[in-house]
Amino acid sequence: MKKTTISAIIFLFIFGFLAACGTEDTTEKAPDDGTETKSGGVLERMEESGKLNVAFEGTYPPFNFIDDKDEFQGFDVDISNELAERLGVEANFIATKWDGLIGGLKADKFDIIIGQMTVTEERQKSVDFTDPYVITGSVLVTREDTDDITKLEDIKGKKVGVGGGTTFEEVANSVDGAEVKLYKAVGDYIQDLTNKRLDAIINDQLLISYNIKEQGLPIKISSDILNKDEIGMAVNKGNEDFIEKVNMALSEMKEDGTYAEIYKKWFGTEPLES
Repeated sequence: MKKTTISAIIFLFIFGFLAACGTEDTTEKAPDDGTETKSGGVLERMEESGKLNVAFEGTYPPFNFIDDKDEFQGFDVDISNELAERLGVEANFIATKWDGLIGGLKADKFDIIIGQMTVTEERQKSVDFTDPYVITGSVLVTREDTDDITKLEDIKGKKVGVGGGTTFEEVANSVDGAEVKLYKAVGDYIQDLTNKRLDAIINDQLLISYNIKEQGLPIKISSDILNKDEIGMAVNKGNEDFIEKVNMALSEMKEDGTYAEIYKKWFGTEPLES
């Protein structure tokens, strides 16, 4: 692939992320219809307002992103809309920076996080999770011409890019001697990988597969799944009644085939089982 072609692809990829992120003042989009969260349980609040306020980054294709019509799209968006319909309400989306999601949830700025958040013991100290709605895993990603990084221990002595505050950071730091660099946006460390400022990156296998296919990036998945991640929907503690309804709706979606249809729409394959 010619250098100019690679540069153009990377520019388009990064531009897509910047278009979704917006500026510092517009990254977090509050409801523009007068809907505000208020005290009381999430279930009661949702039923009174007729809206399910859903938070995610909004910069994480194919899971959640803003398209060229300035509308939210992605796997998380489709799942949220289907969930809201089954709960008898309308989904209202709020894009928030990753490191502000749990804080915003605890401050009642939204009702639920449906944004590819891995269930961990540390996070369970702050919030509760629904049943997993995605089973996936992290993988090593290298340039196409790299052949010596195929398993986790191979990153020893290598420069590895990961998102700060993610489970990918934990995976990278588990290897003594790995030079781990933290980033705020996945597009930034993909660019540094292609420009040879990194030797490898660690990210979700579904996201990477999607973007390699869609963007024609000169990178490859070079390992098997390093660790299996269970992705849940995060809810403020003390809302067991709401979580029960969400779990019931999610179970129905899986049983009647709707979940598999949404999954295959975005990833072209059958869902992984827990």
